[in-house]
Amino acid sequence: MSTIDELKKVRLEKLKSLQDAGLLAYPATTKRTHSIKEALAQFLKISKSKKPARNAAHSATGGEIVLVGRIMALRGHGGVTFLDINDGSERIQGLIKEDKLGPKGYKFFIDHFDIGDFIEIKGVLMKTKRGEQTIEAQDYKMLSKSLLPLPEKWHGLQDEEEKLRKRYLDILFNPEVKEMIKKRAVFWNAMREFLAKKGFLEVETPVLEITTGGADARPFITHHNALDIDVFLRISTGELWQKKLMVAGFEKTFEIGRQFRNEGMDAEHLQDYTQMEFYWAYADYKMGMKLVEELYKYIIKKTFGTLKFKIKDFNIDLNKKWEIYDYATLINKYAKINIIEASLPEMEKQLQKLGVAYDKNGFNKTRAIDNLWKYCRKNIAGPGFLINLPIDVSPLAKRDEKNLKIAQRFQVIVAGSEVGNGYSELNDPLDQEERFREQEKLRKEGDQEAQMFDKDFVEALEYGMPPTCGFGIGGERLFAFLIGKTARETQIFPLMKPRT
Repeated sequence: MSTIDELKKVRLEKLKSLQDAGLLAYPATTKRTHSIKEALAQFLKISKSKKPARNAAHSATGGEIVLVGRIMALRGHGGVTFLDINDGSERIQGLIKEDKLGPKGYKFFIDHFDIGDFIEIKGVLMKTKRGEQTIEAQDYKMLSKSLLPLPEKWHGLQDEEEKLRKRYLDILFNPEVKEMIKKRAVFWNAMREFLAKKGFLEVETPVLEITTGGADARPFITHHNALDIDVFLRISTGELWQKKLMVAGFEKTFEIGRQFRNEGMDAEHLQDYTQMEFYWAYADYKMGMKLVEELYKYIIKKTFGTLKFKIKDFNIDLNKKWEIYDYATLINKYAKINIIEASLPEMEKQLQKLGVAYDKNGFNKTRAIDNLWKYCRKNIAGPGFLINLPIDVSPLAKRDEKNLKIAQRFQVIVAGSEVGNGYSELNDPLDQEERFREQEKLRKEGDQEAQMFDKDFVEALEYGMPPTCGFGIGGERLFAFLIGKTARETQIFPLMKPRT
């Protein structure tokens, strides 16, 4: 039997002893009167009005209070036991004394309570001789008996995979992770707050789709039993649905939600993650760029309190003037090829020369251009906007009115990566249908990331959609950059492969 199994056996015996005594080991209710944070604030207020006797413990309040929390440490000294308890708001020291509770009450505590248990303590706030803020117990009860011991206090979990697998313990022992989760909430709430102030309406669109749309990506497939059809998990946050809302007469909408892409994992890419997309009628991509820059500065400043960061090997100042980058010019500069004039074989030869690995299955000009760009973008510090992307890689974007080979599209570039994508939305139903058919042909030739033909969306466009700017941000990547972690580390509970 392992040490963990032996410890669990001992705790199970304590659990049985509690139950044999007619006590609940997992009661549903508690008589808590204060959070620990509130109690400490009250302690500070009252103790300022009292002067303690020299070298003696003293009470800081005349009234009883009830605190709850997890026991994080135990220290016994004869008929006195000190315990650290934490309720998530703060930590406080508890004091269990034999002369206060009686021999029977004190022994019952010693025999049944362990580190990791949740406890309710009724008592008074006082300060020990060493000046420690403490609740002295007049009574106590078990709130939840833990059956497994917590990791050793000072080291916690050391194995990186185990930290992600048992994330709840990593959060419990690692204040940095807990703070990261709080910052995530600030980040997304700031985004929601900004858009709401700008008059955007938050909407929810389907996660299960008959055809995927809004991005070039490989979807997850599942079966809908009630309808007896195969469906896909969405690969965008409602792009085609939100554009249907533009058809329906809404002017500004946005959605923050999960989306899913059945592709590779690395420091920047995940299979399921949170994304925001907004759609703005009567606006074009230039108006979108202006709004997006304002949005990024707002949420980043609110979340981190600064606009200056060290990301990878780049020093990034989001408050400086954002650059404008030309797609073909950058590829010509760093990859030494003119994508406007080059043939597919020439692009493939150059990729091989550059040492770029790529999927040869269904390989085509769209994938060649995309791989060349991904090779080049790692050199771009940003912050800035990449513009003039080819129509070949932009099947949902409006053509530039002066140059039909490029799209009215922009990407946000920070620290060598794309952290946002938007464009003047294509609202010409005939052009959209033609591009869908081109994408459909690429899929049949083996390109699993090519977009599907969405007949219903084309029909919606035939009823008329106003000029619209759309934009999407996979915020988890941007957040990960700014906080200096991989995207997987910034997810609260990342997907883990089961133990074998």
